[in-house]
Amino acid sequence: MTRLLIVGPPGSGKGTQAARITDRLGVVAISTGDIFRANVKEMTPLGIEAKKYMDAGDYVPDSVTNDMVRDRLKQADVADGFLLDGYPRTTAQVAELEDILASENQQLDAVILLAADEDELVARLLGRAQTEGRADDTEEVIRHRLAVYREQTQDVVEAYRARGLVREVDGLGELDEVTARIVAALA
Repeated sequence: MTRLLIVGPPGSGKGTQAARITDRLGVVAISTGDIFRANVKEMTPLGIEAKKYMDAGDYVPDSVTNDMVRDRLKQADVADGFLLDGYPRTTAQVAELEDILASENQQLDAVILLAADEDELVARLLGRAQTEGRADDTEEVIRHRLAVYREQTQDVVEAYRARGLVREVDGLGELDEVTARIVAALA
């Protein structure tokens, strides 16, 4: 069984690489961002609540996110493993994920950290905003999201680094090159 996280700043390619890695490993990719966007599109109560935070570039509150992840990790399709993208993002969520996994006598195998230059990330996200019409990707919001990432999520990386789980990978370059780096880091 493979239980992984993929972590990195917004625009570092987490979603793209998560899909590629899960295809190779035969496990499920779980993206909290995709789940939130689907709920926003469907105008569910969770989506309405999440949208106000997402539009401001802030994270959805832990209570909402933790409940969603707990429910998702109980579904049958994750029995052979998973790769989480976008969770945990705070040290409180790290503790919650450990509790969720411990309740099933499980633990994480590794944390993939995609590293990338901030100015390159801003350029990537602005390009994505134009091609995908994403209202949440203005330059001001992007820079705010990167600042929030530095302030909060870096602590998550350090918590997992202290546990010896972090595999840092350069997230810039051709898709196949980045995927190959991740696979090598996990070997």
